[in-house]
Order: sequence, then structure tokens, then C-alpha cells
Amino acid sequence: MMTSKQVVKATLQFKYPDRLAFDFPPEYGSDFKYVDMKANPDYRPSKGRDEWNAVWENIGISRLGEVKDFPLKKWEDFDNLHIPDIKDDARWIGVKENIENNKDKFILAFGMSIYERVHFLRGLENTWIDIYENTGHLCDFVDLLTDMNIYMIKRYAQYGADSFIFADDWGLQNSLMISPDKWREIWKPRYKKIYQAAHDNNMMTILHSCGDISSILDDLIEAGLDCIQMDQQQNMGLDFLGKKYKNRITFFCPVDIQNTFVKGSIDDIRKYCHTMFHALGSEKGGFMAKWYHDPEGVGHRKEAIDAMCTEFFKLSSDVFGH
Repeated sequence: MMTSKQVVKATLQFKYPDRLAFDFPPEYGSDFKYVDMKANPDYRPSKGRDEWNAVWENIGISRLGEVKDFPLKKWEDFDNLHIPDIKDDARWIGVKENIENNKDKFILAFGMSIYERVHFLRGLENTWIDIYENTGHLCDFVDLLTDMNIYMIKRYAQYGADSFIFADDWGLQNSLMISPDKWREIWKPRYKKIYQAAHDNNMMTILHSCGDISSILDDLIEAGLDCIQMDQQQNMGLDFLGKKYKNRITFFCPVDIQNTFVKGSIDDIRKYCHTMFHALGSEKGGFMAKWYHDPEGVGHRKEAIDAMCTEFFKLSSDVFGH
């Protein structure tokens, strides 16, 4: 039998894992170990002020908040912006030990967003205006975030991390938030630089991105993305995703968190597990199952989570024999 690390690597590399890779609640287990810095500059508090002085609020149901006061209202104030020191050794206390103590697991090391962090500091409307009217300032800031990620990659790699993951939600329900051409002009080269650094340091690349990202998924693959972690699939369509991207990238997904998981019956959830796996993956690999880590925030029932986990285990036995 393969170890957890071996199963995930074989899945990502399409090298015939001996079972389905999964990341489930503690009572079901996980092949993964999420590792973060003691103080990641991309930390997003539910409420209060983060390191960059963005002020967060939430409605008290979800763990996730949203920024209500943006610290960089004008680019003229950039020199006064507090930029966290990513090289401060105090941030890295315990990271090496955390990785060494979980060598049998596949280590996902957290980086920081290069789009979301911009609009956390500038606001969405200002960020969208910056794309056209303040391109130089915007690109300089995205370059700074890119360089921070590259430093993080090199340091995580010294400790033995297997992959590098961060979150940038690019999609609305049925389109990208911005012009795909502008995304290719500004962000694609920076993703490519980050993913090249990860590959140069023997780390796989994973991106969490929700919404309809179909217009840039080809570009992300070209930039070096190995795995897309998407919590929604039905807004793009499993048939579309499978026909275009199966065997080209690995999908790391729960049952669609906005649709079938909350609107479907237990039988619908069980059926969706099989439909999604066969659309996006195969016995070669290319699909990993997961749960959503804030079930209360999105209204996920305990019986629905149980049904998904047990059905994926049944699927694993049927497809892989384990």
C-alpha cells in the first residue's frame, strides 16, 4: 500500500495511485497536512485588523470576513503602507518541525494571494480601475507579492514541503471578475514566475479559486499550475471541465458547495461523487476528494458530509480496489 504522500503524488502526476486521495474531517482522516507560517502575512481575521491594517468584519456565521476599511485608499500613500517582513525568523518558528513530524502526509504549504491581497488593501472597485488607470502601481505591488511568495517557496522547500498553495478567487458565478486579456497581461506572468520557482524547488503547485474561471484555466495550466482546488463545478459544468481538462490538471474538489451539497438529497450527493470523479479523473489520477472546511458557514449538513465521505470511500474501493 502507498503512503498518503505517495498516493497524492501519484494522483498529481497521473501515475496510477492505489486508491483515491482525500482530505476529510478528522473522523474520516486526510492524506494531507496543511502547514502555515506562525504568522502568514495573508492571514485574514474574521473580525479586526490584519497586518496590513485592513479592517475585517463578518456576520458571525462564516469564519470568513470581508474588508470594510481599506488601508491603501490612494497610491500616494503606498510608502506609508505597513508591509510585513516575510523574512522575519519569528514567522517561521515551528514550520520545520511541523513538516518533519508529518513526513507520511502530503504537505501543502500556504503562500499568499496576489489578487485578493491587492483588493483587500485597495478595494475591488479601485483595483479594477487600477487595471486600466494605474497599471504601473498595480504591477509593482503584484511584483512585491510575487517576490514574497518566491521567498516563501524557497524557505518551505528547505524544510521539505511537497506543494505550495494559496487562494485567489477570480470568478463570478458565470464569468471572470476582470477581462481575461487583462488577467493574461498582468497576472499570468506573475503566476508563471511563482509556479516556476515552486517546480525549481521540487514542489507541486495548487491554487484555490472559486467562481467561473473557465476563461483562464488553460492559461493557469500553461503557467505551471498542477492542481486546481475548486469548491464549485456546476456553474462551469462537469462535462465541460472533463472534456477540456481531464488528464491535463488535477482537480481537488468537494461536491459542489453551492448547489448539490446544499440543494440536493443524500442520494443526489452520493450520485454526484461518482459523476464528478468519472468526469474529472480516472484510475490514472487527476482527481482528489475533499470536504469544505467551514461547513457551518455554507450550510452543510452533517449527514451530507457523512454521505459524501463514505461514498468517496466506496468509489475508491470500486475503482482502485482500496
